[in-house]
Amino acid sequence: MNLRLPTRDEIHRAFLEGEEAIVELFAQVGQQVEALARQLETQAAALNDLQARLAKTSANSSKPPSSDGYAKPKRTTSLRKPGQKPLGGQPGHRGDTLERVATPDRTEFHPVAACGECGMSLVDVVATTHDERQVFDIPAIRIEVTAHRAEVKTCPGCGTENRGVFPVGVSGPVQYGPEVKTWATYFQTQHFVPVERTAQIIEDLTGQRVAEATLMKAQRECAALIAPATAAIKAQLRDAPVAHFDESGLRVAGTLQWLHVASTERLTDYTVHPQRGQAAMDAAGILPGFAGRAVHDHWKSYFTYADSPHALCNAHHLRELKFIHEQYGQGWAETLAKLLVEMKTAVDTARDDGQRALPPDTGVAFEQRYEEALKAGYQRNPRPPPPPPPVSGGKKRGRPAQPPPLNLLDRLRDFKTETLAFLHDFRVPFDNNLAERDVRMVKVKQKVSGGFRTPDGAQGFAQLRGYLSTARKNAMNVFAAIRDAFAGCPFIPTAPSA
Repeated sequence: MNLRLPTRDEIHRAFLEGEEAIVELFAQVGQQVEALARQLETQAAALNDLQARLAKTSANSSKPPSSDGYAKPKRTTSLRKPGQKPLGGQPGHRGDTLERVATPDRTEFHPVAACGECGMSLVDVVATTHDERQVFDIPAIRIEVTAHRAEVKTCPGCGTENRGVFPVGVSGPVQYGPEVKTWATYFQTQHFVPVERTAQIIEDLTGQRVAEATLMKAQRECAALIAPATAAIKAQLRDAPVAHFDESGLRVAGTLQWLHVASTERLTDYTVHPQRGQAAMDAAGILPGFAGRAVHDHWKSYFTYADSPHALCNAHHLRELKFIHEQYGQGWAETLAKLLVEMKTAVDTARDDGQRALPPDTGVAFEQRYEEALKAGYQRNPRPPPPPPPVSGGKKRGRPAQPPPLNLLDRLRDFKTETLAFLHDFRVPFDNNLAERDVRMVKVKQKVSGGFRTPDGAQGFAQLRGYLSTARKNAMNVFAAIRDAFAGCPFIPTAPSA
């Protein structure tokens, strides 16, 4: 809109015509100014919204780091404060110093032939002691071929031809053994090495070229063999008092599908599904029978499981509060973020001291400060007026859009119990970082390979990753866990005693 001001002649004419003409002239100018002010207000709101969207990064919102692109911000404003994690080994860290062994696998003797001073022969002199140094090394790796020969005997009494029985698993005239399959699965699943490079590694180390189809078949075979372990993991997750849940997009057969994870400190389960919501969660088979507390990031589909209490990830809240403080300059957001961190510190300290709960007055004081911070936020962000009713026959308008600060305030108010669950139940974590860490490893696989070619391949990989993650969480050697699966006895975690 262009502002049109009256010319000198129009002003002079109105002056000659009298007071009414002057008032009318200024009224016209005032209407233009008011319209221009409304237009500027609308544009300012749109500009603020656009700036807020552009300012969102993985450091101040729920956006993944991959969305930051080349404009990735410098990690100089971490939520972790300096000094919380000093350099060097952390408390409780087990050292890995190389120690001498009492019984080495092989011993080489290095005799003294002559005196280094006078040259006298020492061949027949008995050594008084030995100076020993031990070298730890990997022996040369080679493929070992075992020929299984089953005898064929003819019974002299009846003439029946009898054949010896081959060991279980020896089914073809020529085949690879379980160790080669273990290597193939270990490289592809644990370290995300592509199939072609896995074949190259095995050839470089052993001198034997293994077909890529054989390597992929080994991974599918292992995924089928761990079915009992997968079933046990799902059953124990359903019985867990607290479990973490998360989901993330995954490229499968050129389309977007979803990776769903359910995990605890000792269990991990993955499910790949075309959908993100309740249908996928039902297919995963954990939440429908889960009665413990579900920790997640407020995705609305989780709340369809009303039989389970919920807890929200406060790491997400801290990032969103940081965004509100930096982008909108609202101090209540910084106050509330500091309060949540203070609550976490108090809970961690009490837990380390052997306490099972905070003193009642401490919890009440924290909740009062929480309410005060929300009240300050609402004072800073008045709710916009409701939209006018539609005209007769017009389309009914939906819920008006709210600014991000008000949306976050409503969530922290309406889900206060879920937000502060960690404050009253020490079993509940402050955040959902455990599930996010478990998701991250499968996302690394996607970055390496670009995606999965088939849904069956994606689901098989997900099951294997859940099996290996569970094994590692239970201090089980991952390579040994794969070997045990091919031997027909996969690692199955022990259910905790009641």
